[in-house]
Amino acid sequence: MRATARVCQSHAESWGSRVPEHQTTEQPRRRQARGERRIAQLLEAAAQVFCTTGYTAASTNAIAREAGVSPGTLYQFFPNKEAIAIELGDRLMQTMRTTYGEALAPVDPATPLEEAVGAAVDRFIDFNCAHPAFFALMHGPDIPGRIGEEHDALHATLLTRIEALLSSFLPSAPPAELTRTAHMCLGLYKAGLELVLAHEGAEREAYVQELKNALVRYLAPLAGDRTGPDSGSRD
Repeated sequence: MRATARVCQSHAESWGSRVPEHQTTEQPRRRQARGERRIAQLLEAAAQVFCTTGYTAASTNAIAREAGVSPGTLYQFFPNKEAIAIELGDRLMQTMRTTYGEALAPVDPATPLEEAVGAAVDRFIDFNCAHPAFFALMHGPDIPGRIGEEHDALHATLLTRIEALLSSFLPSAPPAELTRTAHMCLGLYKAGLELVLAHEGAEREAYVQELKNALVRYLAPLAGDRTGPDSGSRD
């Protein structure tokens, strides 16, 4: 009798400890997927709060409220506001790197200046309009140190890419002139971007065109005959 009981007990323990393989892999995967969805939800809420109030005035309570969760739920994923901003900034900068890689790709030597400028500006404007939190985080008065460092590195890489693009339009320009021109182009773009993001609809489109016009008119005397027949149009 005891032997039979031991066999039954051993059999039960064997089944109890033998979790089907598909469950051991699927359950962590489901938990991970739920966690990723929650993180995405919190980051989306943080982006909205940072755009509305700025980074300094934002709080974890406001982010949790925007996400529709309790502060306790937020703290399961992020210890503080800075951690949220850093994660959001990392993801946005990765997207930004992809954007400028496409926007500042080498152009055909025969491409008119206004066409190259227009294509690059459109790419960057599309990114910033789709992700306004990027501007709010990167140009705020009190951004976390790590974000500032990564933005400085991104800024330096961006300038290098602009110089490379400009070199096809200004083949005889010395390196110092190319660097100075790249800084001016980026400065003009950033100033125009602030105006673009402050408007919507047709007025936003008008400011986008003004930004393109300003860049083309600045570069045209340097590029010589690389401008097309409609250079500087105000349509």
